[in-house]
Amino acid sequence: MPFLAFPLPLIPRTARLLPVMLLAGCASLSGEQQAVQQTLMDEQASVQQWQATPVTSVAGEEAVESNSLLSLLPDEQLTQLVKQSLAANPGLQQTWLTLQILRSEQRGVEAGQLPQADLGFAASRGENTGNSFSTELSVSWELDLWAKLADSSSAAAADVAEQLALYQSARDSQVAAVMSTWLQLIQLHNAIEWQALRLAALGKNEQAILQRYRRGVGDLDDLDSARSALASAESSQADNRYQLAAAKRSLRTLLGQVTDTAAESAGSAGVAIPDDYPAVLMPLVDLPEQTLARRPDLQAAWQALEAADLRTRVAYKDMLPSLSISAALSDSGRSPAASLLTDPVWSLLGQLTAPLFRGGELKAAARTAELTAAQSAQAYRETLLTAVTEVENALDQEVALERQQAAIQRALLSARANEERYLRRYRSGLVDLLDLLTVQQSRYDLEGTLNTLTYQRLSNRITLGLALGLPGTASLKNTTGSSSELSTETR
Repeated sequence: MPFLAFPLPLIPRTARLLPVMLLAGCASLSGEQQAVQQTLMDEQASVQQWQATPVTSVAGEEAVESNSLLSLLPDEQLTQLVKQSLAANPGLQQTWLTLQILRSEQRGVEAGQLPQADLGFAASRGENTGNSFSTELSVSWELDLWAKLADSSSAAAADVAEQLALYQSARDSQVAAVMSTWLQLIQLHNAIEWQALRLAALGKNEQAILQRYRRGVGDLDDLDSARSALASAESSQADNRYQLAAAKRSLRTLLGQVTDTAAESAGSAGVAIPDDYPAVLMPLVDLPEQTLARRPDLQAAWQALEAADLRTRVAYKDMLPSLSISAALSDSGRSPAASLLTDPVWSLLGQLTAPLFRGGELKAAARTAELTAAQSAQAYRETLLTAVTEVENALDQEVALERQQAAIQRALLSARANEERYLRRYRSGLVDLLDLLTVQQSRYDLEGTLNTLTYQRLSNRITLGLALGLPGTASLKNTTGSSSELSTETR
């Protein structure tokens, strides 16, 4: 593409026209981006009205102030599993490596603001001229008249900040996944135990009905119903065992282990499933603007918007003239020693270039950058709306599960009392075994339902903590690199 090269004496006169050209380029911005920014401001203002006061209790339970997801469920074995997962999970490693790549690219972009120096040495031999050697030291520097290079550097820094937030988000999600899977192991282990008791009761029920049928007391329909219930329970038990094995494999994947044998050879201890659920604390819900501001996915979306906005400025500034200065020292001689700048010749060149005709390429690039910024703004809006929805859903889910759990607990108390009465009556000969077994099956069903609800409620608290932006662990030290990788502030 052709450029116009202006001699140095014309620079002051041309520079007076450049602000006008810059304003004209900025004026060509459509009102779409301004409308999107106004929408963002309105929605952020509405989020501040989302909740007037902090939620200090949910469903009658006092919430506690937590500094991490792991602090909601303090357990030594779980802490070790989380550490192992953060250190060995390949997906998390890829996110960390992407962060390092962007850091390297940022340093490359920042280098564009500095002068560049090159040293060259050439040697030639001709039939008539003989040996000839030359040395040249050149320095070039593009003056950042319109802060275009600074904007490019800031955009690269915003990319790093975005990836840093995405890495933190991946870590937090990793911790939450390990915690939820660990709770799921407890839930499935308990479900298998309760289902085994239910199977035993259903087996006794079938035998009692069969004996009655053989004595001519019962009918074939009751026997078929009993066998159907037993087969259905056996199917559920087989599914529970599969789900438990799948959950163990999921945890193994989160820990970065290929097989259990590989884990044993590496010295990793097996996961000991507790007999009962641990206590999971209820996280304190702060003011919405404080809560949502610490969510790393929202921070990443904002940094992506900042980077896109900066690149839009760079795209419009590409239409403006650029000024570069270059200087060189050169020397030549018949020997290498004589050509090593012993008597150099210097030269200085200042060049002002401006795009004259590009066939609409620069305008198209600026329009593309503007649309990309608008797209990033919509992505930020989507992330913001999702964040609000996730917190509200988790809060409502806590209340709903608490009510369900309380109702099932009341029903379970009544079922246990009813079972005790039927047991006394059975021992007294007032009721038969079939009636007692039916009452026991009802109690087992309620035990299984309570087990599922307990798991869902505890897991939902982890989900709530993640929605509130709690970090996975109190220390953000990167287990694959230095701790400064997460503490370094990006510009």
